[in-house]
Amino acid sequence: MPATSLFFVLFVLLAIGVPIALYLLIDRETDQSETMDRADAERRAKEESRRDRW
Repeated sequence: MPATSLFFVLFVLLAIGVPIALYLLIDRETDQSETMDRADAERRAKEESRRDRW
């Protein structure tokens, strides 16, 4: 009986913990996104296309 209870508690912790951990990791990753205005985006695109030619 105790092994069944231990397995159930472990399953519940994983079922709740894994989605929360994934949510926090994804949220932290998308929070650090870089934003730029149109002029900066065009300048960077031109620089990258020049680099790609060589």
